[in-house]
Amino acid sequence: MGTLVAVRRYPVKSMLGEALTSVRVTEGGLAGDRAFAVLDGAGAVGSAKHPRKWGGLLRCRSSSARPGEAEVELPGGDVLPAGSAALDARLSGLLGRPVRVSDEPHGHGLLERAVPAYEGGLPEVLRASASVDGTGEEITAGRVAAGTFFDFGRVHLVTVNSLRRLRRIRPEGDFDPRRFRPNLVVDLPGGPGFPEDAWTGGTLRIGRALFRVTVPTPRCAVPNLAHGELPADSGIMRAVAREHRVPVLHLGRLSCVGVYLDVLEPGEVRTGDAVTVHPLPSRP
Repeated sequence: MGTLVAVRRYPVKSMLGEALTSVRVTEGGLAGDRAFAVLDGAGAVGSAKHPRKWGGLLRCRSSSARPGEAEVELPGGDVLPAGSAALDARLSGLLGRPVRVSDEPHGHGLLERAVPAYEGGLPEVLRASASVDGTGEEITAGRVAAGTFFDFGRVHLVTVNSLRRLRRIRPEGDFDPRRFRPNLVVDLPGGPGFPEDAWTGGTLRIGRALFRVTVPTPRCAVPNLAHGELPADSGIMRAVAREHRVPVLHLGRLSCVGVYLDVLEPGEVRTGDAVTVHPLPSRP
């Protein structure tokens, strides 16, 4: 049994988020999570997975005090409401091209990812489709999950155990969980590193919510980037690539930290809630 030690929400995709003590979990994930995104005229959904194009979003912090609303704190401290013309203008200046903030996902929005330099950062089946875009970055292009601003899973969980393991192999590294942008951070005292490797297909009970563990979370370059007061650390993902490459669906062995969850039973979760893991029975 473990404990839920942190809850985080990101009202605007790829911006810094907010720490919560409790949140309502719906069938679509944490209420208010990734409710907004920054879009450009080419139909791309703003994602720091393409740092040269969208990395400036990690200099902004989003929060939400009421359902359906969000505020953005810009570099320098100004706070503007999501959806306002003033915010769109400021973000356009920050990113160097016209963009707007929207809460209306349309179909499968375009999602661009920089090709990482470390092993296990890109499925080999996608490497042949990589191309160099106008920023000079080699990228691959995919789509967000239909009708959402999520890349894939609706809820993302990281264990303290995995981060401890990574710190042991790279003591000089800053493995703050915020670099990995989880919704839920769980500690299983005394447990092994990467305990979530054994959870795929099983369930987790956290507070009043029940989740199914769907797949390990492949990592891009985002954990290497600066996140607010957390400085850039280019060695983070190289350490992950050395220590933890695991099979992901049909995509081969990828560098992973954390797992994606689907919601089976909605309900409130709170920091301090007990976490009960029910893995799939071992096959004989």
